[in-house]
Amino acid sequence: MTWTLLHAQIHRTIRARRLFAHNQKLLVAVSGGQDSLCLIKLLLDLQPKWGWNIAIAHCDHCWREDSQANAHHVENLAQSWNTPFYLETANQPVNSEATARNWRYQALTKIAEVHNYQYIITGHTASDRAETLLYNLVRGTGADGLQALTWQRPLIDNILLIRPLLEITRSQTAEFCQDFNLPIWEDSTNQNLQYSRNRIRQQLIPYLQTNFNPKVESNLAQTAELLQAEVAYLEETAHHWRLEATVTSENSDFQLNRRILQKAPLAIQRRVMRQVLQEILLESPNFEQIEKLTALIIAPNRSQTDPFPGGATAIVKGDLICIHQCQKKDC
Repeated sequence: MTWTLLHAQIHRTIRARRLFAHNQKLLVAVSGGQDSLCLIKLLLDLQPKWGWNIAIAHCDHCWREDSQANAHHVENLAQSWNTPFYLETANQPVNSEATARNWRYQALTKIAEVHNYQYIITGHTASDRAETLLYNLVRGTGADGLQALTWQRPLIDNILLIRPLLEITRSQTAEFCQDFNLPIWEDSTNQNLQYSRNRIRQQLIPYLQTNFNPKVESNLAQTAELLQAEVAYLEETAHHWRLEATVTSENSDFQLNRRILQKAPLAIQRRVMRQVLQEILLESPNFEQIEKLTALIIAPNRSQTDPFPGGATAIVKGDLICIHQCQKKDC
């Protein structure tokens, strides 16, 4: 095996960040593109040092005419590497970025559950991280959206999603694939400017590199890395404030002591309300929803919000903010 600087970097990253240990079962998501081929080649080369049990998984979204040929291509690669291969095919074409991403993670989780893999490994890079940061920024987001892709996150109990290439740019994976003559499957949809992320990748990033900073991808990825640690700290801090402010209720309503929350910085107040609304709405609340609930911390007595999605309302009653899950007259 040829040991490259990229091999050494990924070896150090996995060890330093404790992404996964020796002798673990790894399910590697391989699309056939340059990033995933770089990933699987690196992991297979490192396998003797770590004793991993590696398998390849491919998800066929059925949204391209060549998707089945793409799946066969990845399967043939797995056979040539003597690596177990699992294929999940969509029952009907998945034709949007968000839908495809959700289905893909569900499919990978299903394979991992059935075959007892503790880790799902994807080839997201620093370039993906930079693009995600820009994508979320122009749509409107806070630090949570700007932290972009994280090194690891739980998908379900006992199964973690791991991204070992977040310090590697797409140009580096392309060079690696070229050096090792890896047969990249070119995805035609990557050139389709109908998709927002492709416009960011094909137009915005090159413009920023040419006119502002050639290292914009790496710098934006570093920004996301810094924000990840800060967001984790703020979330934990807000959780403690929320526990301190929560008042036990005999019904299903939320009750918060606003006198306690008045002592917290505005950033923490917003995060507490965001956590509460996320539990009520079962989805991420938007800025306006968070702001109108946060405003009750210093609002006059009997102030209240208009209904949130699902009908919940919040009203100030003395020292308390009472959030009614349904229409009731009393807290």
